[in-house]
Amino acid sequence: MKRESKRSRTRQPRKPVIGFEAEFTLFVCEQKMRPEFVFRNPQRIVRQRMIPRTGRSFHMPSGGAIYFDTGVIEVATPIIEIEPGCCARAGRSLWEQIEFLRDELDAWETRADSLARLEGFSTHFNVSVPPERALDAAGMRQFALLLTYILHVPVMLLAANRLSTGVGVRPRGDRVEITVDFTPDPDLMIAAASCAIGIALGVLRWPGHRLQELKKRRLPVIAGFKPRRHTSRKGFLARFDCFPRNPFTADPNERDWELTDGRRLSLREIAREIATPFINDIRDITDADALEHIFAVFDERARSLLDFPERPPRYEDVGRVIDWNRRTMRKLPRSDYERVIHRILEHRPLRVGRETYAPERMRGWYEIVFRNTRTGLRRVFNLDDLVEHCRL
Repeated sequence: MKRESKRSRTRQPRKPVIGFEAEFTLFVCEQKMRPEFVFRNPQRIVRQRMIPRTGRSFHMPSGGAIYFDTGVIEVATPIIEIEPGCCARAGRSLWEQIEFLRDELDAWETRADSLARLEGFSTHFNVSVPPERALDAAGMRQFALLLTYILHVPVMLLAANRLSTGVGVRPRGDRVEITVDFTPDPDLMIAAASCAIGIALGVLRWPGHRLQELKKRRLPVIAGFKPRRHTSRKGFLARFDCFPRNPFTADPNERDWELTDGRRLSLREIAREIATPFINDIRDITDADALEHIFAVFDERARSLLDFPERPPRYEDVGRVIDWNRRTMRKLPRSDYERVIHRILEHRPLRVGRETYAPERMRGWYEIVFRNTRTGLRRVFNLDDLVEHCRL
């Protein structure tokens, strides 16, 4: 591919970032189907022109990406800078991708005279690790293991249901990925993500990440708990069989969980003890409503999905109805990266000096390939470059 001499200065964002993903199982006329068999590629679902990305994924007009991954449909947000309100922004963005996908499936149902529904499968919360932390592969693995011990109970209370099986943490190069069951409610998903990411960023600032930190900082650990290897890719998983009994089917209010320090607490009490030292870290990356929601669940002032005897029916047909209960979330300003991505997806040309460039494809999450409309040569810009150009 011919390029101009000028190139993007760096392939990594200048700021730490987050990004959310959600996976769905596809049912067509109530039969479980592999999406690639039904649609072949995502462009067969989305009616509008999409910008290609690396591999076989595409960037949707709604701002996020769509791809087929091992038999599921996956949608993802763009990367969003870690700053005040970022978890609310990322949660909003993920549900915008879900809403857009559902609208396109509605149109496909009409064209194909068929029915298609999305069953919630999993959600992933990605958090980048700043270069100044300088964690090598072994350090990332140790960090992920420590997070697995800390995160599983609070995330379980906020994101899991009676049929869930685990909460995982996977080191992925310069980021960690927190995996959990899909949560069919925007407010609860944002609360879960805010708690998980706030705690992760707080732990990241600790000088060390060995398991001894748990006792040193007096964080509760369930006696007999031992995480296992993650079922997909490298990482760790707090699965139901890693505990003396299945916590996902237990009463979250019963004080019958023995800790390594000899105390007996309920799952809600354990979650609150873990989250409280990180309250400022959580507050720094979300909004007041989400922070209140987190501790309302832990204090039994709001329901956890574990309080329900059955998995809520919204899991079975995600996106058909979306409750945007917090209207203020939808009015939250876009981050700089989001604004740039939306401009690109509108196929608006970029003017640099005397030259005009048209967006051609995404390269990863941070770089965009443009074509010079006069010479036809291609040039790569990163999001930070584009933020500066768009401000001029």
